[in-house]
Amino acid sequence: MALPARKLVTEAEYLEFEDAHEFKHEFVNGEIIAMSGCSDAHGTIAMNLLEQLLVGLKGKRCRPLSPEFRVCIDETGLYAYPDVTVVCGPKQLTDRNPPSLLNPTVIIEVLSETTESYDRGAKFEHYRRCASVQCVLFVDSRRRAVTCTTRNPDGSTWTLVDIHQGAVTIEALGLTLTLDEIYAEAEGTQGWG
Repeated sequence: MALPARKLVTEAEYLEFEDAHEFKHEFVNGEIIAMSGCSDAHGTIAMNLLEQLLVGLKGKRCRPLSPEFRVCIDETGLYAYPDVTVVCGPKQLTDRNPPSLLNPTVIIEVLSETTESYDRGAKFEHYRRCASVQCVLFVDSRRRAVTCTTRNPDGSTWTLVDIHQGAVTIEALGLTLTLDEIYAEAEGTQGWG
């Protein structure tokens, strides 16, 4: 028995749909994807990251944005709500209302069991196509594990570093965050110390 074909929508249809609904949705390859809720650990980690970035970037040309701020990867048509986004320099925004950020510098995704394969796979493929993106950080919400992917100077290749203790340096921001800061009070996270 064949599965029914999924209905693909246009970007304009997605934006109209998103404006009409209270909850957030992403737009990927013509499909509208509902955003699910998050665990306590996921929320705590995202807030820790946002707090540390606000403090570490104060007075600098880069600033973090909340997970409520939508990103548009114009090169591929992806609309997404990363857990934390950092933009350096002036924001470039779509002319749609509400606007979406076109020039993220750093994108941080807090991984959960249900989102990890998508975030590390297809979603990362979209992010890496955006020329302004210099780093994508994947932060596991179930154990102390951070993957830092950094665009190399050639612009087309990436370096991946897995970190399980110590600190992660985000070169694009000139900032180092310790795993202790990232995972502070994140209940349910395994692999302490």
